[in-house]
Amino acid sequence: MDTFKAVAKSEMLIRTPVSEVFESFIDPKITSEFWFTQGSDRLETGKKIEWKWEQFGISATISVTEIKQNELIRYQWHSGEGDTDYRNVEISFESKSDETTFVQVVESGFDKNDDHLIEQVAGQTEGWALVLSASKAWLEHGINLNLISDHKPEI
Repeated sequence: MDTFKAVAKSEMLIRTPVSEVFESFIDPKITSEFWFTQGSDRLETGKKIEWKWEQFGISATISVTEIKQNELIRYQWHSGEGDTDYRNVEISFESKSDETTFVQVVESGFDKNDDHLIEQVAGQTEGWALVLSASKAWLEHGINLNLISDHKPEI
């Protein structure tokens, strides 16, 4: 039996109520303050949404598979490898108190036979750490640290 499963995982405590943290990942007007530059619509189960990173000239289309208010966002997005290769992203939100939220991101669906598997998992883990750090700075202090743009300025 094959039990291999590579995942990228990142987590962060954000000192903001769960409803605000959750909304910041649902509403592209807020998310664009710390992650992508433009989103085509709010996340809703069953929708296909396009996100753009205009500074890099790239975009991604996601398929939202599940939303649980203030608890969970699940979607699939293209891995960038083959036409039919998709990864699954699960973002969970746990209220720790009225003013704090623990956010965990797990991305799965990596091809175990890919020669660059370790590089891809490490890169996605790093990327999610940046997204969570940027969201923390925005939600707690209203500061856009430009972490996404500054991470790979040569792209």
